[in-house]
Amino acid sequence: MHKLIEDRSLRDMVSVFKDRKEAGRLLAQKLSGHKGVDGIVLGIPSGGIPVADEIAKAIGLPLDVIIVRKVQIPDNPEAGFGAVGPDGEVSLNIDLASQLHLTEEEVERQIQITKDVIRRRNEIFREGLPFPSVKDKVVIVADDGLASGYTMLSAVDFIKKRNPEKVVVAVPTAPKGTVDLILPQVDELVCLNVRNGFIFAVADAYENWYDLADSEAISILKNFRLRR
Repeated sequence: MHKLIEDRSLRDMVSVFKDRKEAGRLLAQKLSGHKGVDGIVLGIPSGGIPVADEIAKAIGLPLDVIIVRKVQIPDNPEAGFGAVGPDGEVSLNIDLASQLHLTEEEVERQIQITKDVIRRRNEIFREGLPFPSVKDKVVIVADDGLASGYTMLSAVDFIKKRNPEKVVVAVPTAPKGTVDLILPQVDELVCLNVRNGFIFAVADAYENWYDLADSEAISILKNFRLRR
């Protein structure tokens, strides 16, 4: 079953969320059917953490992180041509890399940079702790939005190898093409603000947008654990 849940009143609109926390609370309303299940909410740092925090609080599930990272385009760090998963597995958009005229050496360099970032982030966010078991659990993966979707695909692939009962992706906003890419890979995709068009930026869905510092994301995680 590949189920898309969206808010049709928000289709193709911009500036629909005050901030990440509000977006997380609105997502939680759509996820209320998962309240109290044997499951876990995984946030993608850093911007996905406040979204995941609100979901986990509202539906009463534990919160943790999954470290994935886009492979950045040289000289354009906001965009990517692939992603690396928590286990170091690489998925690339070969067509885009070709269009960008990237050499094999440039591609390998960007992949290695990405793997180094993932190692550092695992140390910062996981503090040496192993990834939690997701076997036979409902796993909700949250981020503050999707662009190309390759980062989320890496997260989903990593989780599916660990035999969950169900994989749910929850994001406030995404382009229609990326929704179509992700949906066949998951049991459920909750995306409130689906947008068409050639130009897309996650930030356009928010009134208050800024790059979330790792320290702020870590503080949210610590506060959640204290509340639990």
